[in-house]
Amino acid sequence: MSAAQDPSAYLAPSRFVDSDAPAIRAYAEARAGGGSDVERACRLYYAVRDDLRYDPYDIDYTPKGFSASATLERGRGFCVTKAAVLAAAARAAGIPARLGYADVRNHLATPRLVEQMGTDLFIFHGYTDLWLEGRWVKATPAFNLELCTKFGVLPLEFDGRQDSVFHPFDARGQRHMEYVRDRGVYGDVPYDAIVAEFRILYPNFNLDGAAPAGDFAAEAAAVTSGADRPA
Repeated sequence: MSAAQDPSAYLAPSRFVDSDAPAIRAYAEARAGGGSDVERACRLYYAVRDDLRYDPYDIDYTPKGFSASATLERGRGFCVTKAAVLAAAARAAGIPARLGYADVRNHLATPRLVEQMGTDLFIFHGYTDLWLEGRWVKATPAFNLELCTKFGVLPLEFDGRQDSVFHPFDARGQRHMEYVRDRGVYGDVPYDAIVAEFRILYPNFNLDGAAPAGDFAAEAAAVTSGADRPA
């Protein structure tokens, strides 16, 4: 078995998946509990999904800001950084974990976010790949339960045996997420590639300064109520 295929290669801490950080180790110990790897991975998934608020506005684009430990400390993140937290917590709990990326078209992004981005294409959408019962299983801890409720989006569940990826439709039957490109899996966050492509595709985003102010949960609730629903 090559190093790339060996799941034990995805147990060591890395620059962004800093599973050796004291806060990550403490979080994993507190949230994983006992039992099988599947049971522990599920607890970690739901902890990261709901403990950390999804916020596409309040993003620290510095290398430190993309690390799992810094994201855990902030208590919020977006798909890339929340996936890193889950991967780091899993590694700290002895479960091999790596990161996967895909480009997705979000048909339910809020009008303000689409305006800021200039597109509804989200590149480098991040998820976590967990080694459970002899195979890799995808887990997507991006949207916390409170946000899903406000947005009318079906929350992503995870049983440790089936891939947990975005639903194509929301709770009302409207189109939600469309996967358009698979970018593969990585042992660590491909920070330089992500930031470089963000600069090209999202020129309105100030990656070197203050993030645009906004309350994404409130925007989601407005869209759901019909007050700010796209035509």
